[in-house]
Amino acid sequence: MGKRYVVTLTEEERVQLHKLVSVGKSAARKLNHARILLLADASPQGLRRTDEEIVKALHCGVRTVERVRERFVEEGFDAALDPKPRPRVVRKLQGLTKADIVALAKSDPPKGRKRWTLRLLASQLVELKGLEVSHESVRQVLKKTV
Repeated sequence: MGKRYVVTLTEEERVQLHKLVSVGKSAARKLNHARILLLADASPQGLRRTDEEIVKALHCGVRTVERVRERFVEEGFDAALDPKPRPRVVRKLQGLTKADIVALAKSDPPKGRKRWTLRLLASQLVELKGLEVSHESVRQVLKKTV
């Protein structure tokens, strides 16, 4: 681990976090971040837990604890408490249209097969178009068109 981020809460922040955790009416990730901050608090009134102790206590990942500490030091109290939205992975099917996938799925399956499977469709698209296509990408396209 490179730079060590030390969480030092003010009395006001500590009270706010205790209230948030005790009421428990927030998003689970936000509550977990609040617990991480409380456990990591290095002030005299704080619990001063190590990352490993926090991971064991809250059953979360080491990177989660490190990120919350880092965001508290770099971006402040509110930024550390509110988790960043998880990035949506958008994969483009380069040169492949939805119509190609749907047309193949509606066509007759290969000899010896009763029906198309997602994996079979993906492998057939790889053969026909020479593109890397996963069965999950095929599933998502078919799901949206049905």
